[in-house]
Amino acid sequence: MARIRASRVGEQVKKELSFVLQHEMKDPRIGFVTITAVEMSGDLQQAKVFISVLGDEQQKSQTLEGLAKAKGFLRTEIGRRIQLRHTPELIFKFDESIEHGQHISKLLEEVNRNEQGE
Repeated sequence: MARIRASRVGEQVKKELSFVLQHEMKDPRIGFVTITAVEMSGDLQQAKVFISVLGDEQQKSQTLEGLAKAKGFLRTEIGRRIQLRHTPELIFKFDESIEHGQHISKLLEEVNRNEQGE
């Protein structure tokens, strides 16, 4: 039962955070960021927010800095928008799965090109 609630709350946090990042953030460091998933702890005290950022390593680190600076604001906004007893702590992490998938796609393309060239 708790797992179902945690995943529902996670989806709600993802939706609200995405909206706030797109429409209410003024920090220029936070560029093209996409929230790919939110994992809530069982007690709903922590939210691991997985993000994907369009750009190079420098843009990624700047985005993470901007998100760290805005954590208090974002947490306040989540608290206002979602009725929970305690607003969860936000922990931002890069979603490596997208980059990993792109890397695998490139490798497969190279293999296919090499096989066709033989």
